[in-house]
Amino acid sequence: MSASLAVARTVDAETSPRLHECRDCGQMQVVPPMPPATRAMCLRCDAVLRHTRHDPLRLPLALNVAALVLIILGATLTVIDVSSAGQGRAAALLSGAVALDQFGLWELSVVLLITTLAAPLARVLSMLTVLGGLYLPRPPAELRAIYAWIEHIRPWSMVEIYLLALFVAYVRLSDMAQVEIGPATYALGALMVVMVLADYTLDRHAVWEAMEPPNRARVWRDRRAAVPPLPDTARRWRIGCDTCELVSRSAPGQRCPRCGFRLHDRKPWVAQRTWALIGAAAVLYVPANVYPVLTVVRLGSGAPSTIMGGVRELIDAGMWPLAALVFFASVVVPVLKLAGLALLLVMTQRGSIVLLRDRTVLYRVIEAIGRWSMIDIFMGSILVALVQFGALASIYPGPGALAFAAVVVLTMLASRSFDPRLMWDRLRPEAA
Repeated sequence: MSASLAVARTVDAETSPRLHECRDCGQMQVVPPMPPATRAMCLRCDAVLRHTRHDPLRLPLALNVAALVLIILGATLTVIDVSSAGQGRAAALLSGAVALDQFGLWELSVVLLITTLAAPLARVLSMLTVLGGLYLPRPPAELRAIYAWIEHIRPWSMVEIYLLALFVAYVRLSDMAQVEIGPATYALGALMVVMVLADYTLDRHAVWEAMEPPNRARVWRDRRAAVPPLPDTARRWRIGCDTCELVSRSAPGQRCPRCGFRLHDRKPWVAQRTWALIGAAAVLYVPANVYPVLTVVRLGSGAPSTIMGGVRELIDAGMWPLAALVFFASVVVPVLKLAGLALLLVMTQRGSIVLLRDRTVLYRVIEAIGRWSMIDIFMGSILVALVQFGALASIYPGPGALAFAAVVVLTMLASRSFDPRLMWDRLRPEAA
């Protein structure tokens, strides 16, 4: 069967029954045949195991083509213009990263470059490569590796967070200068909508199934050749791949027969890695709140401002909703992530089976909201790039911004290093 015919048959076709391992609780369960626009939920923790679509491949391909065009427009056109006392400045998508690099914060500049341009562009190009490659007569096996990395790139693509930060910066700038929205802002807004639709209409399981080779034994043979064979006495059991979610009868350390990545019954060194990342983030959270994030100079006078100082400025200006937004994203969310992950680790290490569903929901919330703390960093970069009018009005970045960005990155890595299935393992018979 040709690849194009196999892809065409995925449109409005009923899926085949598959054995799934829930990523949140580790429960093995058979997902029955599913018609399009159907959702399968985990019987134990209510996680979504699969959500089928009417057109799981072609529509996402078209949407990613549109996303690529919008990324090019958003990266090349003007995002916002400001003018004050006859002086004017314009900022593009990368202006914040360039400005921070000029002030010596090159590490923060790299973070901005990755989250606002590199990650979204890599994600869209990877999806176009995979979805377009599936229509080739013989799709290359390398498509599996490319598709596997898309899930790792996804959390670091923060276009929607940048747009929210742009709105906050617009409100703050309107108090000191004349502000005009540039065409890139509309392109980025459309990009956010298109990427959300592309994710919603994509059935990632259908993509993996379309890439399944007719003869799995030949796939990634070079990779598997580097792994010494297991002895005949080695224990084999059904194990779900963390990358493509295929359940196969293998043993930890072997390669997945579909994607070629190494199999793990559970993520390795979960407690050690997560505690180390939480500890580092907690240490950096102190300078992130003590040192100034921005210094605003007006008419030759000004003072450094911390994160809480920025919240107070918004309150004094009567901008209560924005103050609440910044306070929640920059103060509440990091504390919630640190405290929540520490709680999950302690209860998991103690083998507690109390409130397993609630703890699983807590983990999902922690993983979902952590990236939104970048609002303050994006907003600061926009202000630094735009407000450079000498003694009239200027804004300079502070070391607190770098420490806070490190906190956000470390907490995101910590949540991804934790394995929620460990919380449910006490219910397994062998754990009793």
